[in-house]
Amino acid sequence: MCEASAYILDKDGKEELVMEGVDILEPEGGKLRLVSIFGEQKFLSAKIKSMSLVNHKIVLEEE
Repeated sequence: MCEASAYILDKDGKEELVMEGVDILEPEGGKLRLVSIFGEQKFLSAKIKSMSLVNHKIVLEEE
């Protein structure tokens, strides 16, 4: 499977899981839209801090 898990950094710099099974990550209306393989959607005011496709991990940072 090629989907990833998305995490957001909290104010202490710790990673908090936002969504598992992320299939789509795209900018929309000044936010990031995440869509899982199950159709769940989330919109976050965040930017991409890092992505590791081999490790299936996306790290986001609040804006």
